[in-house]
Amino acid sequence: MSLQNDVGTPIETLEGGLPRVWANCLAKIQEEVSSLSFKTWFQPIVPVKLDGADITIKVPSQFFYDWLEGHYSSLIRSALTSVLGETAKLYYSIASEEAQDLLVEASSPLPKPQPPSGNRQQQFPVRISERISAIQSNLNPRYTFDNFIKGDSNQLARAAAMAVANNPGGTSFNPLVIYGGTGLGKTHLMHALGNYALTTGKASRAVYISSEKFTIDFVEAIQADRVNEFSLFYRSVDLLIVDDIQFFSGKEKTQDNFFHTFNTLYQLGKQIVLSSDVPPKELKGLDDRLISRFQCGLTADVQPPDLETRIAILGKKSEENGLDLPQDVIDFIAANVTSNIRELEGCLISLFARASLENREINVDLAKDVLRVVVNELKNPISIEQIQRTVCEFYNLPTDLLRAKTRKQEVVIARQVAMYLSKDLTNSSLKTIGLHFGGRDHSTVIHAYQAVEDRITTDTVFRQNVDQLRRHLRLNHA
Repeated sequence: MSLQNDVGTPIETLEGGLPRVWANCLAKIQEEVSSLSFKTWFQPIVPVKLDGADITIKVPSQFFYDWLEGHYSSLIRSALTSVLGETAKLYYSIASEEAQDLLVEASSPLPKPQPPSGNRQQQFPVRISERISAIQSNLNPRYTFDNFIKGDSNQLARAAAMAVANNPGGTSFNPLVIYGGTGLGKTHLMHALGNYALTTGKASRAVYISSEKFTIDFVEAIQADRVNEFSLFYRSVDLLIVDDIQFFSGKEKTQDNFFHTFNTLYQLGKQIVLSSDVPPKELKGLDDRLISRFQCGLTADVQPPDLETRIAILGKKSEENGLDLPQDVIDFIAANVTSNIRELEGCLISLFARASLENREINVDLAKDVLRVVVNELKNPISIEQIQRTVCEFYNLPTDLLRAKTRKQEVVIARQVAMYLSKDLTNSSLKTIGLHFGGRDHSTVIHAYQAVEDRITTDTVFRQNVDQLRRHLRLNHA
């Protein structure tokens, strides 16, 4: 009897075989995710085998596999079953530099789609006892030294990062602490450092992690009685990169664990790279012994880019995205957006969006229209209270419920969305955001943010609602 897909077509007769089957799956997936997510997580996949309704795809790393299984398993299953039928099975071939590729069967049977839940418990991401040699970096390959624009504002930090990347643990720059305001390129520089060290073989095991994620993983390790495993993982790397260490503030147990991790790596001659929004000596709520360790290497600052650097950044970003931006428009934006790189990129995206949606020519007049919105945002920042009012109007709830102790599902969703937007659209600290929601702890804000992030990757309607709220707040804030 011939095996058929859900529309009755024998699988072995599908025109084009494996390439066409996978192309059909990708077409369905692309309808449900953002272009950035599709480019990052699905374009790198290579289909390698089709045997009846069993398909094998190759992914670049263990981390890549874990991310797909953790965030997109339901979406992939839906695409596969629509093309290959309900009996479809998925196998991953995980690329490995140390041995032959690892073949892993996806959740078997393929998991049925589950309704999104803001309370999904994440699994601790590393199984040391199974594959300690397969440590994954979490580094974003798009961030390199080649596409980092060098200028007077970041010259020292970039030079130090390059020196460390060439000789991790072998310079006096250990730890290397890079500090500066939001959106100035600290994270880009840290990823570039890690990517360079790995691709050139200067480090064989490197890990990038934010302080928030480190804290979440540590708490989950405590709950699962896996602290020893957690500690072993982070103390077994050659290059540890931790972003935004200011968020360790007030977390005594996390600080204690990180202190011992720091000491172990330092004594073994391994490299530590950290970032912060202020110099180590100005960090509040951190143990003095940690601050002392942070100050024993090199501290380098990143300042807001000067005019020439801003012009170079806009030119580079336009080129990377295949966009043709007139020089007078670049000069105008660079002269009027002076605070940070992220706002420059936001202006660029807004400019091309307006030109496309309104079918207008990209010129200085259009740039002026775009910048009026941006400048208004800068002069009149969105408040947490305004976000709470807007979210509650959308969900038809009284605002006082966001501060109440109730765990009703509709209130929990609204509260998490409001916390997410507060972190996304304001400069408020996690502690401040928590205080606006009934005195909740910063860890609750972290959990809410992650819950919304997870759900918007799988729930199209929910993502559209969050985007609608964000647009409304940006266009109508007082």
